[in-house]
Amino acid sequence: MSRTVSRTTVGIVGGGPAGLMLSHLLHLAGIESVVIETRTREEIGESQRAGILERDSVRLLVDSGVSDRVLREGHEHRGIQLRVGGVGHRIDFQELAGASTWLYPQTDVFLDLAEARARDGGDVRYGVGESSVADVTSDRPAMLFTDAGGRDHEVRCDVLVGADGSRSMTRHSVTDRQEYFRRYPFAWFGILCAAPPSCDELVYTRSDRGFALISRRTDTMQRMYFQCAPDESVADWSDDRVWAELQARVAGEDGFTLIEGPIIAKTVLPFRSYVCEPMRHGNLLLAGDAAHTVPPTGAKGLNLALADVRVLAEVIERAVRKADRSALDHYTPRALNRVWRAQHFSYWMTTLLHRTPGAPPFDERRQLGELAHLVTSRTASALLAEGYTGWPRFGRDGGVTDTGRV
Repeated sequence: MSRTVSRTTVGIVGGGPAGLMLSHLLHLAGIESVVIETRTREEIGESQRAGILERDSVRLLVDSGVSDRVLREGHEHRGIQLRVGGVGHRIDFQELAGASTWLYPQTDVFLDLAEARARDGGDVRYGVGESSVADVTSDRPAMLFTDAGGRDHEVRCDVLVGADGSRSMTRHSVTDRQEYFRRYPFAWFGILCAAPPSCDELVYTRSDRGFALISRRTDTMQRMYFQCAPDESVADWSDDRVWAELQARVAGEDGFTLIEGPIIAKTVLPFRSYVCEPMRHGNLLLAGDAAHTVPPTGAKGLNLALADVRVLAEVIERAVRKADRSALDHYTPRALNRVWRAQHFSYWMTTLLHRTPGAPPFDERRQLGELAHLVTSRTASALLAEGYTGWPRFGRDGGVTDTGRV
């Protein structure tokens, strides 16, 4: 069967939020792109993914013209509840950092972006098969794939972007990569339940039984998690046992309890930290989970992906519009500036709030001492608030260029 060969300026492997946002930003700059994605649009849209958006992520969606639905249907969170040993403490984001976060599922971010790309005539090809990349160090790298009808395609481009997730195929073309990796000795047991919110804000809990997170999906559907072993079996946990464990972890002298409801889904979520350096090889650049993953404790994954492509769109525009290929050299250091800050923050929150199996008594007492300092010191609380709501956008030299708020 013959292969159809075509040309575009930027080829993007991966049609999730990172790939679609990059395609959208390039469109605003008058730069054409082709996006390929192995999943169908329906498969991605039906995949339920939670999401906490930093202030700059919200501004990017709204100010770039994707959609303002996040402001109309998302839930603004002006703080979080931190429970330590059964005692609740509120971390006030607005007072401490002058910012909020928005509870807005990643699924909805995808739907908004997919609609925006369709509205603007974007070339997004869902449901492709046998995808690969070629000639990434040449002036004309390529995406190779078959379409839904089984026809072979070769798309040649000036710049190739791998935004194809944590199981990235494109990452393997970065032959000089250095990989930094940490696996954690615990996981999250997550449930989706039909119940009204137990609290207006997210509740992060550190108890003698381990970590728990009380989140929300909608006004009638809630997400909750508790720390478990990575090899925990969902089959071992009846609904009654799940609720008993969650209630025990949030119990305290203030009488706080969870509103229970039918459990719709259960899952075990192991997590890890990972960074690939550099994030560029030749004319291939990595973005989002293809380049880095973080544990979910700090809610940084989607926000990092959006921050990546904001920087990526800027350097690609310079490379294309000004014929300045050296602009691509700036991507890795600029992106990694935020990536490693986010890795630190996510690691800090994870190790601060989870009980480590086999930890000696000294480590347990030291952890409780740090938590006591965190909830009683305005400076320490402000550090958490600033990291959680997202640091202001970095410039090319790593300096802060934007201190505005939504």
